[in-house]
Amino acid sequence: MARTKLTDAKLKALKPEFPKSKRYKKAGAKLGPKDRCAHMDIAPSGFGVRVTAGGRKTFVLRARYPGPEASAHYSWRALGEYPALSLERARAGAGEWLVLIKQGKDPAVLERDARALELKKQALARDNTFEAVAIAWFAAKVSTERRAHEVEIGIRNNFFGEWAGWPITEIGEDDVFAVIKKKSATAPSHARNLLGNLKRFFQWAIDQRAYGITASPCEKLNATKTIGKKKQKRRRVLDDAEILAFWRASKRMACPFGPAYQLLLYSGLRLNEAVDARKSELDRSKGLWTIPAERMKGTDEDALAHVVPMTPEITGIFDSLPEQEGDYVFTKSYGRKPVWIGTAEKKRLDALMTEELQALDPPVAFKPFVNHDIRRTVRTRMSRLKVSEEAREAVLAHRRPGIKGTYDAHDYLDEKREALEMWAAHLRTIIDPQPNNVVELHARA
Repeated sequence: MARTKLTDAKLKALKPEFPKSKRYKKAGAKLGPKDRCAHMDIAPSGFGVRVTAGGRKTFVLRARYPGPEASAHYSWRALGEYPALSLERARAGAGEWLVLIKQGKDPAVLERDARALELKKQALARDNTFEAVAIAWFAAKVSTERRAHEVEIGIRNNFFGEWAGWPITEIGEDDVFAVIKKKSATAPSHARNLLGNLKRFFQWAIDQRAYGITASPCEKLNATKTIGKKKQKRRRVLDDAEILAFWRASKRMACPFGPAYQLLLYSGLRLNEAVDARKSELDRSKGLWTIPAERMKGTDEDALAHVVPMTPEITGIFDSLPEQEGDYVFTKSYGRKPVWIGTAEKKRLDALMTEELQALDPPVAFKPFVNHDIRRTVRTRMSRLKVSEEAREAVLAHRRPGIKGTYDAHDYLDEKREALEMWAAHLRTIIDPQPNNVVELHARA
């Protein structure tokens, strides 16, 4: 078969030159070695162009191809159409194919596998973005946990903004470090929690073996080295003046935030245990509020349901809330989900408390505290009231340590009711002081 130096000018000038046989009049007919419509280039060997009856020009390579369909005979394979595929690129492609053929590799099989791998990568990229995997984690794992809402909000607010569309395989240690380090400058405790939850997230993604990730970018990040040592355990307890200011400030806050803070003061519960209350948990006929185990602190194995005796004050707080269609009582979404009490609400409380403290005679300076300090205040004040240790611990839903916690199945329901009633009575002397104890109030500040 004659060869000629192919050029763009010659390619543009090529016309179909078929034998009279009818089979060659069909566009795209199978070519044989003597077909006059195949114009072979000088190099590389077996490279040329064919012209169909319709004038379509296709670069081809004639060779003995290896693989499952290998044959002792030469066969023709198309490289691409001209001019979409340039002459220069077609020559280079033919040369690459010949190298593969000498290595015993079929170029068509390799290209097919490469396309399949690329499609797989594209599909994986759509499914393994940080946002997509995090949402899967929320649904499969976090949703069953007591602090589910808090964990999800933390991940969304701190990582979705920048990482939402990133494949999780492209998130590196430096990316995690930058976010955690920045957060630690203003909220070290929050940064510590975020890092812990992020470690859980990446380990979960690895365990699924479905997102292409095999190592966690958090693996070498140490909380102490990244954020700093944990602060000493808090011992902050509110005094009488602060309790009075807290109560008055909560009365000035919008619903349901004010009532939620009041419930913390009367019950000694943790924030989410109180705020996530549901109508279905309240048994008004028996005066009992049963918080299920999945909403209490502890692992899935050791968490227990907690029964709160509803004193008149606690019942009054629930009664003060507007009736909702959904199950949640502290809500801004008609009961469909619980309200979120975060930094903004706490700052509002602090500002109102500052005003109330300055209005006292004499004025009292505001001292910062966190929501959990309210729980510590309830526990400490019950000790002053001579409430038994068993009852104090039962009110706060603390499991008794050691063998007592294992074998003492007593629910302490009567003891808890008496303790909460004593605490409510004591609170009345602070938040509604009579003339004979006003002096005592300021003396304790």
